[in-house]
Amino acid sequence: MATDPLLAKDLRDFYAAESARVRDEFLARRNGRAATDGRSALVDSIAQRLWKELISPTIEGPRGFALLALGGYGRRWLFPYSDIDILFLHDGSKSESERRNQIRSFSQEMWDLRLKLSPANRALGECEKFDPGNVEFVISLLDCRYLAGDRNLFQKLHDQVIPKVVSRESRAIVQKLTDLTRARYNKFGDTVFHLEPNVKDGPGGLRDYNLAVWLALIAAIEEQNAWPDEKMLLPPWLRQKFDAALDFLMSVRCFLHIRHGRDDNMLAWAMQDEAAAAQVGVSEDRPPTASEWMRKYFSHARLVHRVAEQLLDEFPAARPSLYRQFQTLRSRLSNAEFAVVDGRIFLQRQEALSDAELPLRLFRFMARHGLALSSATEHQIEETLPALAAAPPKGVELWHYLQEILLAPHAAEALRAMHSLRLLALLVPEFQVIDSLVIRDFSHRFTVDEHSFVAIENLHSLRKSQSKWDQGYAELLDELEQPELLYLALLLHDTGKGTKPNDHIRGSLEITAPCLARLDLEVSDRETVLFLISHHLDMGSALRRDIFAPETIAQIAETMGTPERLKMLCLFTYADVKAVNPEALTPWKAENLWQLYIGAANSLMRSADERVHGDVEQEVMTHLRTLMPAAGAKLDSFLDGLPRRYLRSQAASEVIRHMEMATRLAQDPVQLELSRGRHWYELTLVTGDRPFLFANLVGTLAAWGMNIVKATAFSNSAGVAVDTLYFTDRFRTLELNLPEWERFKTSIHDVLTGKADLERMLRDRMRSEKKTAPKVKVDTRIEIDDECSGQSTLIEVITQDQPGLLYRISSLFARENCNIEIAIIETESQTAIDAFYLTSNGAKLGPGHQERLRHELVAELSNK
Repeated sequence: MATDPLLAKDLRDFYAAESARVRDEFLARRNGRAATDGRSALVDSIAQRLWKELISPTIEGPRGFALLALGGYGRRWLFPYSDIDILFLHDGSKSESERRNQIRSFSQEMWDLRLKLSPANRALGECEKFDPGNVEFVISLLDCRYLAGDRNLFQKLHDQVIPKVVSRESRAIVQKLTDLTRARYNKFGDTVFHLEPNVKDGPGGLRDYNLAVWLALIAAIEEQNAWPDEKMLLPPWLRQKFDAALDFLMSVRCFLHIRHGRDDNMLAWAMQDEAAAAQVGVSEDRPPTASEWMRKYFSHARLVHRVAEQLLDEFPAARPSLYRQFQTLRSRLSNAEFAVVDGRIFLQRQEALSDAELPLRLFRFMARHGLALSSATEHQIEETLPALAAAPPKGVELWHYLQEILLAPHAAEALRAMHSLRLLALLVPEFQVIDSLVIRDFSHRFTVDEHSFVAIENLHSLRKSQSKWDQGYAELLDELEQPELLYLALLLHDTGKGTKPNDHIRGSLEITAPCLARLDLEVSDRETVLFLISHHLDMGSALRRDIFAPETIAQIAETMGTPERLKMLCLFTYADVKAVNPEALTPWKAENLWQLYIGAANSLMRSADERVHGDVEQEVMTHLRTLMPAAGAKLDSFLDGLPRRYLRSQAASEVIRHMEMATRLAQDPVQLELSRGRHWYELTLVTGDRPFLFANLVGTLAAWGMNIVKATAFSNSAGVAVDTLYFTDRFRTLELNLPEWERFKTSIHDVLTGKADLERMLRDRMRSEKKTAPKVKVDTRIEIDDECSGQSTLIEVITQDQPGLLYRISSLFARENCNIEIAIIETESQTAIDAFYLTSNGAKLGPGHQERLRHELVAELSNK
């Protein structure tokens, strides 16, 4: 059945005009709830007009057939580009088949209006049957709302069928919600505090709000076997805060939809700036800064996430039997002060709150046993904060509890809970300056305070890790004499970002010194904490140098002074780098940090018989001669002239492989091997050294669209080059097309032997690349160090990462008669940090040569 063309045009005009009105009202008032109500009412009126045109002349007809709004539409949460979920409900007769054409026409008219309609058809009896494979449908019914048709049919569904199904299947429904939620949390790293959060799906977003309401609703229906009063689902003290959080989140999501012109819920940095300037969700005398506005966002999101998690954990149906058995065992942890019920901590006596030290003992208990606070306990702690603020614990008394919390295996979770309840800032006010603080660093994923908690968590996780490298770091942690000082330094190391973001180490030292005095730490302990904060970037920076060079090792060893401080700073670096984002501490970076620690530790021990890890070069040589006793002079010839870094960074099996490739150079002057590792591809080249070799190699990879993440370049006295490139395949060319492996290697071979035109290949690639503006602008910096190596000049290039960058840099070096002795390539998000050890005619670069290179690099990289 087709609609009248005039009606269709009228509906289009009506929808366009009303949508514009809703949009303009939102931009004027920034009220998200009013905007979603307005769009829901708009779609209601369109659906009802179509119902009367296509299905029944009266809105409550015909009998046995009804139209319902589901999900977000049922809640009247239609954001500007939300999907529209509806249900055509039948009474079980032949209604569905009789109405098929009408349903199709109705849906088509809605689609013609460019509405993202998702229609479903169900008989009333089908709604009563529970489908374990489609639990989402039952959940959507929790928000069903009448639109048109047989109202009695709707009432049967709403008043009888839904409560019956929910009561009977609550365990399965909640288990499905639990599974979906845990998977969603895992996707976002189980934290609210992302620098660019998703306001819909991220922890603390609108989906968490829905989850909390659904769980409370299911629990009430299960208990009453009927629909409860929604105003009574949450306690009054929580309802007001929860509603305020909802108003804020709804306004933010509306703003994002309107700004993007689509259903995009990512609160990116640019959107944070605009939302703050427009005062979205806030009403103040002056527009807040983006950082101030984001703190408000995180305050609301933290509350929503906390409530959702508590309800999820406290709902009996969400717990499998094994979990319940485990929690029964945990309940034996109860003592005179704290009761443990289903993994949540309750206070045994309300009057105990008069004891100012009780909250500290509570969080120490939590940190030791990995338990969570019940919502009732959280509320009780919040109520005691004013009295605690009047006379807070301090000095040795406070440090005693704080160090016990920091040393406990679940310290990070306890600290997060203390921070969420505002107790941590009360006890350690210096931490308040980084509460929910967003620093625009594209490589970082979390807010500054969450980064500190994750760093502490990383160290405590070492003892449970099965990783080879983690086990070595775990042994270091066990060797520390005062690990609590390391944890305290991690807690406070970035506080300066809240006061001096451009010199945060200095800011952190200024903030930490009085904090340590207030905690009455011993003078030597204060010096250790301040030392760790002052030097916490040193070992990370050294990783961008030749870590096997005696100068690099000596500098680190001299700065550390003692083996204990070296161990602490090594662990600090491990935890800090790993906390940047889950991919920041790559296996090779963890290995290099460990090798740097070994070198510095050996240097500190001085005498050979006290070396803690032995002579690496001698161990490798002994292993090589054991594996290839007949190699003799051939092995010595291959190794002659290769730098110390080569032997220290290569396994014996790799050295043998390289030597064997070198012996085949007479058959083919370009020897290539390609393999795929867990994280990236590895390409090894053995060939005769010559000008532009490295540049042509990296240029070929750039022409294939590969992203180089690490590179090493060595050559021996005989002029044999051994270059290894580690790269990722941006377009999955090699992964999806196995025959491309040979074509890829042939392409490299042809470029290096002069059979292929590399410049043409690069032009073709650049034309096909979609140019996008960088998210963060990185200013180019060129740093030159002529003292860090006895043989080479170090040039470090920090600039915007871009396709073909390494090719352009290495080509410039070749044109300037520079030989790359060692290349250390690192990319942190959109920042390239590349270090090159250069020689010219076998010697360091002269002062004039250095300055000419600096000038030409700046000019080359400015021409992007």
